[in-house]
Amino acid sequence: MLNKLLGFIRRCSLISPGDRVVCAVSGGADSVALLFALYLLRERLGISLEAAHFNHRLRGEESDGDEAFVKEFCGRYDIPLHLGSGEIVPGKKGLEAAAREARYAFLRGLPGKIATAHTADDNAETVLLHLVRGTGLKGLGGIAPVNGKVIRPMLTVTRREVEAFLAEYALPHREDSTNHTDAFQRNRIRRNVMPILIQENPSLAETMSDMALGLREDEACLAQMAGEKLPGVTELRELHPALRARALDRFLKENGVPEPEKRHIALLEQLVFSDKPSARADFPGGVTIARRYDTLEALGEPQPLPERALEDGLELPELGLRVVCAEAEGIVNTPDTFTVVPEGRIVIRSRLPGDKIQRSGGTKSLKKLFIDRKIPASERLRIPVLADEAGVLGVWGIGADQGRAAKELPAVTIRFEKMEDC
Repeated sequence: MLNKLLGFIRRCSLISPGDRVVCAVSGGADSVALLFALYLLRERLGISLEAAHFNHRLRGEESDGDEAFVKEFCGRYDIPLHLGSGEIVPGKKGLEAAAREARYAFLRGLPGKIATAHTADDNAETVLLHLVRGTGLKGLGGIAPVNGKVIRPMLTVTRREVEAFLAEYALPHREDSTNHTDAFQRNRIRRNVMPILIQENPSLAETMSDMALGLREDEACLAQMAGEKLPGVTELRELHPALRARALDRFLKENGVPEPEKRHIALLEQLVFSDKPSARADFPGGVTIARRYDTLEALGEPQPLPERALEDGLELPELGLRVVCAEAEGIVNTPDTFTVVPEGRIVIRSRLPGDKIQRSGGTKSLKKLFIDRKIPASERLRIPVLADEAGVLGVWGIGADQGRAAKELPAVTIRFEKMEDC
């Protein structure tokens, strides 16, 4: 077992001389074997070795007994020990997932690399779990040898090899009573499914773990081929589906969806292939992804401009604009200057349903006009609309309503200026 462990550490560059390695120890067979193996190899690896134990307090005296056992074991070999504990409250994913999250939160808060004792059997079980739930190439890759500061040096070591190692060195360990029940899905796979498959292939755990590690390398290669920068929509449509899915997966992760599922990738692909150039879709965590014609981007929820009365002048700092209103000295109408004859109170606001404007091509709703001008949906509520009691006077960046534009004086000139130019 020691040679296999050492070979995998070197193959995956899990540990370097001078590293501080903290071994997560539950007291069970696998973690005791890993801790003692690293203890025997510590000088050869050139590492400083420590241990960590998290008491989930789920099994009463049995949990406390595990903690006491780990304390005694580490004390026997002068291995520094970090202890943690917490009350586990089941979340949406159940008790087992909540316990795991609490344990890893504790471990990741410790200095150095964190070594966990996942074996080839654990890896094979994980692959089967992913198959049952539905997965792709990434799920078939099983457990990652490295995940941030967490390393898994035992992924090529089988449970039988662990048992032989413990017997060779006469090492004690603790048995978790919950491992002998079918309360958890992993236990059901381990107790009921794996034995049947092992009858067909006694080396199943090692075979499946090797397969998973190879598929993980294939997945990494495809992800690299997908590139780090998301291509435009046109290029995404032309990509091989395998590369497109990985590019979209990375994009979702970078924009607040930490664990994209297959349905999330499919939803984002719908945006890519949509006939609507300003389509959008909502994802977990309040994330909204929108098309901007040939690009995809994550958006905050667009907020309309507050309605503000225009008298002599008004600043719109959120847009970097200043609006100046004065008696007209001449008739000027451009995309940012309007000479109009208003009726009653003048306001600046966002587009409202039913707003229309008359231009040289006829009268259009502002919604249709914005679409025709390819203004992304996410920006339409941020475009200032100049209105009075009779309706729209003009739209910044587009111009005045030709039916409201002044033909003669007296009139009012309203001008939008960039604030840095004022």
